[in-house]
Amino acid sequence: MTAKFADIPAPQTETRPKADSWHGVSRVDEYAWLRAENWQEVFKDPSLLDPAIRSHLEAENIYQAAMMADTAELQKKLFSEMRGRIKEDDSSVPMKDGAFAYGTSFKAGGEQPRFFRTPREGGEEQILLDGDREAEGKSYFRLGGADHSPDHKLLLWGFDDKGSEFYTLHVRDIDGGADNADSVADTGGAGTWDAEAAGFFYTRLDANHRPSKIYYHTLGKKRDRPIYEEKDPGFFMDVGGTLTNQWIFIAIHDHETSEYRILPANDPGSKPHLVAARETGLQYDLEDGGDIFFILTNADGAKDFKVMTAPTSDPGRANWRELIPHEPGRLVLSIMAFRDFLVRLERKDGLPRIVIRERATGEEHMITFEEEAYSLGLSGALEYDADAIRFSYSSMTTPSQVYDYNMRTRERTLLKTQEVPSGHDANQYVTRRLMAPSYDGERVPISLLHHKDTPLDGSAPCLLYGYGAYGITIPASFNTNCLSLVNRGFVYAIAHVRGGKDKGFSWYEDGKKAKKHNTFDDFVHAALHLVAEGYTDHDRIVAQGGSAGGLLIGAVANLAPQAFGGFIAEVPFVDVLATMLDDTLPLTPPEWPEWGNPKESRADYQTIASYSPYDNVDAKDYPPILAVAGLTDPRVTYWEPAKWAARLRAKKTGRSPVLLKINMDAGHGGASGRFSRLEEIAFVYAFALKVVDRMGG
Repeated sequence: MTAKFADIPAPQTETRPKADSWHGVSRVDEYAWLRAENWQEVFKDPSLLDPAIRSHLEAENIYQAAMMADTAELQKKLFSEMRGRIKEDDSSVPMKDGAFAYGTSFKAGGEQPRFFRTPREGGEEQILLDGDREAEGKSYFRLGGADHSPDHKLLLWGFDDKGSEFYTLHVRDIDGGADNADSVADTGGAGTWDAEAAGFFYTRLDANHRPSKIYYHTLGKKRDRPIYEEKDPGFFMDVGGTLTNQWIFIAIHDHETSEYRILPANDPGSKPHLVAARETGLQYDLEDGGDIFFILTNADGAKDFKVMTAPTSDPGRANWRELIPHEPGRLVLSIMAFRDFLVRLERKDGLPRIVIRERATGEEHMITFEEEAYSLGLSGALEYDADAIRFSYSSMTTPSQVYDYNMRTRERTLLKTQEVPSGHDANQYVTRRLMAPSYDGERVPISLLHHKDTPLDGSAPCLLYGYGAYGITIPASFNTNCLSLVNRGFVYAIAHVRGGKDKGFSWYEDGKKAKKHNTFDDFVHAALHLVAEGYTDHDRIVAQGGSAGGLLIGAVANLAPQAFGGFIAEVPFVDVLATMLDDTLPLTPPEWPEWGNPKESRADYQTIASYSPYDNVDAKDYPPILAVAGLTDPRVTYWEPAKWAARLRAKKTGRSPVLLKINMDAGHGGASGRFSRLEEIAFVYAFALKVVDRMGG
């Protein structure tokens, strides 16, 4: 059933063997030279890339373009379809804060969002920031945060124009419409105002792209004051404010341990106060509740988390008191505090739910939903004394709906339903929730969508998506793009494999470090189950994943190439062992709790070496493989997929191609504009359609 690709010679990658040895184990990397020695400089100025490396990457792009040339018209058609499902002049429902309500919008044909506000009860819209105007003349442009000051006079906003995620912050006078002289480079993308709007706090990235320092910038001054420095390169750090405008929170964390330091928002010169010292494995999040702090934590063995309180005057661990006890199987994801209510988002039986608690009485009620599988987003409110919160709801067949919910009256008000200009009839589609038995008896949830007329006799092609890392849950939400596949007879499926928190915190623990193989086995067994249930057949399944999901794709390609018809790996983390051994790279030390530390642990080295996609490429008949990457990506560096593609071609048997598409003007998130991004999706979908010989479907 697979289509034939043109017989075009692939790029020949020069080999320059480089050896290393760890724990008595020697390795040779013949393509290590693709890693630019000056990668830090390249992130900020791509023109500094070694000409030999640039020439090779450009040759890869020429090759993939030639191999995909026969899909050019299909890509245009897919792009047109997907664009036709977007309301081009879309706008969010503004959120009230003080005398105004703030929101985002797009203009017809615009690539970038605009930030606007209106008078609180409605009136003329005022554009605060026009992303399209700021992006003029730039090949890449992505907005970071945009935060209005407490007095509503200033806007703090950031942008990245390289794709490297080094953001520059500016301050705009809202009434005047122009930026002032305050500008800060090399930040994480957002900042937080102090209580008086005299300045802002921000995170500065070091040369290795780590958020190692918090600074305070006083408006009108050139020299910024250091607030806190994190010495351990294994920890992330960010800074934020609270709805009460009383506190500044410095959150420090890796993937299993957290720590907070706080200071009064009206005293930016004060020394940050430690809440509870980091203990390996202890996680806690702080929420400002006025006279108390609410603490979401896994302390005392609360694997699925519980809620505690502490006085703001002395919030140390000794003063934590239990408010909402731990309930195994009910994973508390987040909490939001308001004057009279505490709101929590939690997941039970694989589905999210919102619970409202009246602070004075402790009485609780739940916002309920009826569909078999769905997605929830909790926006909350911008004001501490709010009675209403905002949330969004969608399913794989139901377009996104935005609601305001009055916590006091329990009235739910529909504010907006996602418009699909080209039309969408939910009755034409079927969404299901399957449970696939994995190798050890665990049941892996699969969310799937197909057209009601799609035959379920094994003849349908399938795009099977997976992620499975960091405890991230892939929601069963509405996705207009995948309809271009579903309308062509595809079954679109999401395998909720171990490594996410889809079935609770233990589901995450069972897919990390020494248990990482569960993630890959779950995905293979999800594919087997879809075949067994008649949804598709093995040569019709195209597997897709990105970033850590790209690791999943690379590992599965080595583990069970015969179970799939093709693989799509976007910004794939495929050179896991080499990256985890290189502590100069941006994310390596903070990632050790997720994957293991192969520098220090022989066992971790052996575990990672057993599945690292690049290290396990072998003489196998792989189906067609597409890798997509970005030159300035600081998360998954470009050389990982470049090396992987080269080694696959050198070792594999059979005639199936390996394609590498590398965006020379973007990073981890791909193209930054909303329509430019659709062009990339159209390319990926065209590959999937070509693999299963449905280009004319």
